[in-house]
Amino acid sequence: MTRQSAAPRPQGERQPTAPASSPASAPPSAKRGITAIDMRIYRAVVGAVMSHRLPPGTRLGEADFCELYQVSRTTVRKALQRLAHDHIIELRPNRGAVVASPSPQEARDVFATRRALEREIVPLVVRHATPASLRAIRAALEAEEQARHSGDRANWIRLGGEFHLLLAELSGNAVLHRFMGELVSRCSLIIALYEIPGAPMCGNHEHGDLLALIEQGKAAQAVELIEHHLLAIEARLHLGAPERKVNLAEALAGC
Repeated sequence: MTRQSAAPRPQGERQPTAPASSPASAPPSAKRGITAIDMRIYRAVVGAVMSHRLPPGTRLGEADFCELYQVSRTTVRKALQRLAHDHIIELRPNRGAVVASPSPQEARDVFATRRALEREIVPLVVRHATPASLRAIRAALEAEEQARHSGDRANWIRLGGEFHLLLAELSGNAVLHRFMGELVSRCSLIIALYEIPGAPMCGNHEHGDLLALIEQGKAAQAVELIEHHLLAIEARLHLGAPERKVNLAEALAGC
C-alpha cells in the first residue's frame, strides 16, 4: 500500500509500520527462501483468483506450472505453500493444490469473527489517533480510490483489505493485528470468489465516513458503521455458484 511522506513527528508520536501482507500482495521479498519466480507465480495465481479467472475448486497441477514458467517442481511447491499459508489455495492429500472453496457456513463464520474483532479494534484506533495515523488512513483511502478509477479489481480488493489491516495496526494491539491478518486474507478471498462477476466497483464511501468519525473521536458511531459495513459486504456475496472447468494456461496468460 502506498504511503505518503509524513512531516516530522512530535516527540513520542508513533509512526505506523507497514501492514501485514494481504492475499493479493506479494510475499515479502526479504523473507528467507523466496525468489523472484516464486513471487511471480504467487502474484499470478492471486491475480487470477481475485479477477475470477480461477474459480473455487480449480485444480492447480504442479506440472502445468513447471511448463508455464519453465521452473522446477521445488520452485512451484514453494509458491504453492505460500498460497496455502495465505488461504488462497488448499493442499489436499492425493489431490494436490486446488483454489480454496470456503463453504457458505465458513464464509459466515469468518465474517462473524471479523466483525467481533473490528468492534474491539475501532475504539482503540479512536483512542490512539494521532496526526500521523490519520495521515496513514487518508493515504490508504486515496490508494483505494485510485485502484477503483483504474478498474483494477484485484488491487482494489487488496487495498480494501489493507485498509482494515492498517486499522488493526493502529489499534496498538499486536494480537488483534495478527488475528486480523488471517481474517482479512480469508475475507478478501471470499469476496473475490463470491461477489457477482462484473459487479460495478462502487466507491467505498464508508471507509471515508469511518475516517471522519475517527477524526471526531466518535467511537460508538464508528463501531456501528464498521459493523454495518461488514454486514453489507457479506450481503453482496453470491455463495454456492456452480463450478466450471478452466484452462490454467489461459487463466494465467500474460502473468
